[in-house]
Amino acid sequence: MPVPIRHIAVALTLCCALLAGSTAYASSHDTSQRNPTAAVAAAEPSPSTSAEKQKFAKTRFVANAGLAAGATYQWIYKPYKAGKFKKGAHGRKLTLVKAALAGAFAYNRLKAAVRNAKGDPTLSKAIAPITAGIESLKSLPAKLRKGDGSAANDFNDVINKVKDAGKNAGAEVKNKVPSLSEVKNGS
Repeated sequence: MPVPIRHIAVALTLCCALLAGSTAYASSHDTSQRNPTAAVAAAEPSPSTSAEKQKFAKTRFVANAGLAAGATYQWIYKPYKAGKFKKGAHGRKLTLVKAALAGAFAYNRLKAAVRNAKGDPTLSKAIAPITAGIESLKSLPAKLRKGDGSAANDFNDVINKVKDAGKNAGAEVKNKVPSLSEVKNGS
């Protein structure tokens, strides 16, 4: 029974690919045996220039600070202004849960923004005085649970200071409200 030509072509192509692949593997394996650092260096991406790192630092700072500002405004400050944290308010428990999640999310994003700011000399100088204020946000969820409205103002004040520091360093931050699922996941 004759074999169709396309089967022969597929088999020949497969054999050539396997031969080329094994030759490439043997050659790279041989190189890594003689010089292991060469194989590792080839696998790692090349570093960015300091200008690229600074540009990306500002971009990431703006993104993280914007998410923190949006979450704070949407799920902490707006409900506070509407009186939803007061005892006896309709939907208070759900509002407190959302505010607690948003507070943890905002804190996480602000910490990330501070790390990003360290990649840019101008931003790192501008954000340095605010880091203590960001750390103070850890205690605010307990205040919110007690119905203390000053916690919402404290969150908003820290966010405004971060926004001002970014603006002064040439990285203007605008509110970007994350979805509730993003806030729940903490991403």
